[in-house]
Amino acid sequence: MSAESPGASDRISRWRGSFRAWRWQRPFWAGLLSLLAGVPIMYFPYNDLNAGGFTINMSTTAGSASLIIGVLLVVLGLTMWFQPMVRVFAGVATILLGLVSIPVSNFGGFLMGFLLALFGGGMSISWAPGENPSAQPAAGPGNASEDDGNGDSVPEPAGAGSASDQEARNGRHRAG
Repeated sequence: MSAESPGASDRISRWRGSFRAWRWQRPFWAGLLSLLAGVPIMYFPYNDLNAGGFTINMSTTAGSASLIIGVLLVVLGLTMWFQPMVRVFAGVATILLGLVSIPVSNFGGFLMGFLLALFGGGMSISWAPGENPSAQPAAGPGNASEDDGNGDSVPEPAGAGSASDQEARNGRHRAG
């Protein structure tokens, strides 16, 4: 007898499968990078660093602005996860907040938050929802042949451009 219940592995694999399906329907990695970008931007202005007996206080007059930028980046990361239809807006706003964090928040959280915001925003803008495999046509364009009226099939012309079908069949085209 094992101590492990037989249903535990089934529940874990079902949870993992449902998480994978949820993750592929939204810009997950873009949201994660944007969320992580807010952490160093919020953290460094309010933290004291100890370096060999010296205490370095990173508090600045822009500490509240750093907190606002960091919280907004976290909110934008969550927005990318739970509202994927506004991914372009969230991506542009993430990039702009990352750029604003350079002068406001200790060089954008010592460039860590800045770089994470740039990559997360760029990934969010470029992400597009996938298509269902069943929605795609079975045969791609160019695979079907045409009938020339005599019962013979004529292959589709291989040339690209604005040449008419007759010119493409005869091997002539306007380009040369």
